[in-house]
Amino acid sequence: MSSLAPRTDFPLLAADPRLVYLDSAATSQKPRAVLDAIAHFYTHDYANPHRGAYALSARATERFRAARERVARFLGVADASTLLFTRGCTESLNLVAGAWGRANVGAGDRIVVTAAEHHGDFVPWQQLALERGAEFVIAPLAAEGTVDLAALADLLRARTKVVAFNHVSNVLGAVNPVREIVALVRERAPQAITVCDGAQAAPHLPVRIDALGVDFYAAAGHKMLGPMGIGVLAGRREILEAMPPWTTGGDMIETVGDERTTWNALPHKFEAGTPNVEGAVGLAAACDYLEALGMERVHEHGRALAALAMERIAELEGARTFGPPAGAERAGVVSFTLGDVHPHDLASILDARGVCIRAGHHCAQPLMRRLGVGATARASFSVYNSEQDVDALIAGLHDALELFAHAG
Repeated sequence: MSSLAPRTDFPLLAADPRLVYLDSAATSQKPRAVLDAIAHFYTHDYANPHRGAYALSARATERFRAARERVARFLGVADASTLLFTRGCTESLNLVAGAWGRANVGAGDRIVVTAAEHHGDFVPWQQLALERGAEFVIAPLAAEGTVDLAALADLLRARTKVVAFNHVSNVLGAVNPVREIVALVRERAPQAITVCDGAQAAPHLPVRIDALGVDFYAAAGHKMLGPMGIGVLAGRREILEAMPPWTTGGDMIETVGDERTTWNALPHKFEAGTPNVEGAVGLAAACDYLEALGMERVHEHGRALAALAMERIAELEGARTFGPPAGAERAGVVSFTLGDVHPHDLASILDARGVCIRAGHHCAQPLMRRLGVGATARASFSVYNSEQDVDALIAGLHDALELFAHAG
């Protein structure tokens, strides 16, 4: 199985043929097209947008506007003004908790998250509940790592205000049935908002946010071949217009009086200060690159590599994998343990052979406790990975087993 995208499209990978990069769930490598788009902005169109009455500023403004519309089309958001640029997925989720949450959640209300949440979609809600005196409830998972819908239904109450869940687990690779979750919340707790962490979905699945029906959807640019420091939050217009801004300052105001200030229209109301135009431009180029590959093909490629890796890992003595089984609906993420070899030792041994994996709790400590482990090793795949990368991973794991067998 060859890579879906040429390795030569990615300068960092092309420069080191020995490198096997299997940590794309943490951050993805960048194609030349993204780097070129950022460089072109800096060398041809760089200025502060929105504020200058001169042609260069107008060009920067247009690049920023066009980037927003491009990203909105890629993610299936019809009204681009409801797609906000943030610093990343974590900031997007904190924006919802900090702005909507503080305005709408009070003592005795209920906030529901799932046991598989990344800390970025767990801690903001936990802290909001502590601050407001709300009830913080963790929904259990089904056997393969998706939300247990029956258990979730039992948790929805008249005072439930927030239901937050991931689209794809960064540990398990499990793909949640977002439409079913939204429909269940609408039926059982129509007063609640639904908040979806799409950090691991947007790089790998065909995502159509409007069709999913969620109130808020967050994604991270750096995981989807784009640059660091840029993320998105898509929200329902009526909710965004009703909620207060999260940060204040330049560009998000309409008028500033001595005693009162009024807010700018969407999306500017939630984008205070000088924006990350180069990040938006780079993310738009990443969307172009992914769309040219075809998101259905991207999804199938990652799923197939994950299935192959799981099958090969399962042949190793003492191996244990987590999440949906090989061949099931899942993303290109494989978390595993290998006997008594600590995941950090596995990562170090593999690194000496040029194989990059992640080891630890993956910012999901509540999930680790439920899995009964302190840490896992995690290999995650993207469009530049191939079957040969899986071979390199398995060879390194064999070396680790032999090394520890001799040490014992």
